[in-house]
Amino acid sequence: MSQGTLYDKVWEKHKVTELPNGQDQLFIGLHLVHEVTSPQAFHMLEERGHEVAFPERTFATTDHIVPTTPEGRERPLNDPEAEEMLSALEENVDENGITFFGLESGKQGITHVVAPELGLSQPGMTVACGDSHTATHGAFGSIGVGIGTSQIRDVLSTGCIAAEKQNVRRVEVNGELGEGVYAKDIILKIIQELGVDGGVGHVYEYGGSAVRDLDMEGRLAICNMSIEGGARAGYINPDETTYEYLKGREYVPEGEEFEELKQYWESIRSDEDAEYDDVVEIDADGIAPMVTWGINPGQVIEIDDPIPAPEEFEARTDREAAEKALEHMDHSPGDTMEGYDVDVAFLGTCTNGRVKDFEVAATVLEGRQVDPDVRALAVPGSESVRKECERRGIDQTFIEAGFQWRQAGCSMCLAMNDDSLEGDEVCASSSNRNFIGRQGSKDGRTVLMSPAMVAAAAVEGEVVDVRDHFDTELPSGTNRAEEVAD
Repeated sequence: MSQGTLYDKVWEKHKVTELPNGQDQLFIGLHLVHEVTSPQAFHMLEERGHEVAFPERTFATTDHIVPTTPEGRERPLNDPEAEEMLSALEENVDENGITFFGLESGKQGITHVVAPELGLSQPGMTVACGDSHTATHGAFGSIGVGIGTSQIRDVLSTGCIAAEKQNVRRVEVNGELGEGVYAKDIILKIIQELGVDGGVGHVYEYGGSAVRDLDMEGRLAICNMSIEGGARAGYINPDETTYEYLKGREYVPEGEEFEELKQYWESIRSDEDAEYDDVVEIDADGIAPMVTWGINPGQVIEIDDPIPAPEEFEARTDREAAEKALEHMDHSPGDTMEGYDVDVAFLGTCTNGRVKDFEVAATVLEGRQVDPDVRALAVPGSESVRKECERRGIDQTFIEAGFQWRQAGCSMCLAMNDDSLEGDEVCASSSNRNFIGRQGSKDGRTVLMSPAMVAAAAVEGEVVDVRDHFDTELPSGTNRAEEVAD
């Protein structure tokens, strides 16, 4: 197996013991909780008479079920089940002394947006949450894993989980992204190359010049969708970009303590001669904007490529999946995604709900109007993101263009609130999954793409190549080394 990687080092530092079944008992440094997957775990704890072992390492927010309109947030919530889940979380965190970023805190938002922006996510950590996209936190050089309800109980009760160590695949992305191409396109390209099951049994270590050049928002987007590629987790080695982002964050120490932490952070980077179980190379120079054509994130193509025919796939299951996708999405093999009509544009989520994502999209929207037949939602990933966008005037660009400017939450990513597709609407979405029914309608159709592409689709009323349709210099997703050098 791998040796000398960040994953190996962090695993060994958090391993408590080897269990009789061959798994390791792994200590969790940061536990994140939300309202959907935690009530049962807290109830199990109460039944056993246990207390939360490390309340100071546990942080909660509400994101999945909260409405994104001011009137929808009036208590009690209109949805009785949502109100029950939120009330249960409020009661549980209060009884157990857990810090809670609730609706009135000013810091509420999507778990995987809130923790990074507050500096809770730091290099060398193990991070767990009852949500598959906990892989997001690997952008800091931590190991983030999604866990189920019984494991949430275990973390609350003992601070540990039972886990099996994975293989490590190095995904080397070299080259320079072209204009209008972003981190979202990188990860979709990786999933296209390796498949939605390609990462099973692995964690992905992302590296190479194209990854090093990304800002933290871009790195978070890549690690976020490791799960869509089948990996248990994904991470990027910490560097000066990481450290500059962390400086001054609420939960990050300052001064000498920060410098001491930085020495530790440097020590857990993968060794130059680290051994990997597998290495894959991706050429960033040739990546075009990526869009999904089907019903899983692996059914994805570059914007100017034709939609494949089922017989182009070797595996029977892939051929059957392609046939189902063509029928659901109403495509014919050989079509391109350009010109595919769009009814809804959705910008937000833990993948692309950060300030930089809205900044990029606003550049496309400046001076333009959303197509009158398109319903467009902009949902910041956190209240802090929303306030920063409003401070910069980015919200006004969205509002003047015809977007609905909402409050923070998961929103239409999984449609556990009122933000939902209707009938067979087509949604241009910056989210991470395009499964049938994912956005609230069994007939709805989701096309995944970058924030810039979502904005372009909103204006044109159809899927377009943002590079060709707008004479605009788009902000890059990079953060050059000289900009963060000491």
